[in-house]
Amino acid sequence: MSRRHELLHHQSQLAEARQIIGAMQSLAFIEVRRLRKVMEIQQKVVAGLYRAAQDLLGFHRELLPVAQAESPLYLVLGSERGFCGDFNDPLLQTLQQCLAETGGKNAGVVACGRKLSGHLETHPQLKATFEGATVLDEVEDTLIRLANGLAGLLKGDAPLIVIYHGGPDESVIARPLLPPFAELQDQPAQFAYPPQLNVTPPQLMQDLVDQYLFAAIHEILYVSLMAENHRRMQHLEGAVRHLDKRLNSLKTRENQLRQEEIIEEIEVILLNADSAASGGSGTG
Repeated sequence: MSRRHELLHHQSQLAEARQIIGAMQSLAFIEVRRLRKVMEIQQKVVAGLYRAAQDLLGFHRELLPVAQAESPLYLVLGSERGFCGDFNDPLLQTLQQCLAETGGKNAGVVACGRKLSGHLETHPQLKATFEGATVLDEVEDTLIRLANGLAGLLKGDAPLIVIYHGGPDESVIARPLLPPFAELQDQPAQFAYPPQLNVTPPQLMQDLVDQYLFAAIHEILYVSLMAENHRRMQHLEGAVRHLDKRLNSLKTRENQLRQEEIIEEIEVILLNADSAASGGSGTG
């Protein structure tokens, strides 16, 4: 095989890879758009539950549970698939910082996301790993797995802190979910009269906690998955630019080799023509 044919074969392989990566990038873009719509709705649900708890706790502050700070559980939400650069690295760094700040000996760690779980499989405080969602349609199943798993791991009023990409510019945040509404402890009541209830305040508080925890984790899963797909878009965009640059370079080199082959062919033709002319004049 000539050098040009080898080059053409390499170009074909890179072009195929470019097409696959471009398709993956388009899928990530579609997921970001889909997730943004449902995430906004879910955030409104969480905000509504929070306001209801705020109204209740304004007059029943004794309902706020007290956390057992010595045994927190950290839920870390990372990537299920690859092609998203160093997405998991800041999560792991934040986890280590949290464990160091709290003393962390009695803390537990739960990882969600296959790629993230691979980094934590030898961690001494790892309690469980769960598969994450790769697309919007898988979030519900992931939520159910997490809810069932956390129910068996949380002991009493142990704190639950979720670590995920969700801050400004998709930076990592550590968000306390349990005990819920702790920041409302010292907030004054928003209204002059307590809300009229059809159930007892403790029963309503328990229902609000259950609904809020479920809705908040739901929201966080959307936010984390959107951040993962956004990072994947950026990572694949860099790969696409690199491949395009490489393909242009190979095309230029292939044109040079083709020109060299044409020159060689012309030289052969001229040599043959000279040889034929010399042979003809000698026989005459």
